[in-house]
Amino acid sequence: MLKLIKRFKNNESGATAIEYGLIAALIALAIMVGAGSLGDALNSKFEKIAGCVSDPTASGCATK
Repeated sequence: MLKLIKRFKNNESGATAIEYGLIAALIALAIMVGAGSLGDALNSKFEKIAGCVSDPTASGCATK
């Protein structure tokens, strides 16, 4: 019985799996936040381009 308790105490494979799971979750969260920010930035750029196409004399649009 004492041998079983020592083996259970020294077994760290479950803790390692949990650590890898937490790391994977943090990486996934970082990717989602980064993709969301990139999507917002692209959306604002395309809205500005669409506005300049519809009214080239609007402020912020380059004219020649």
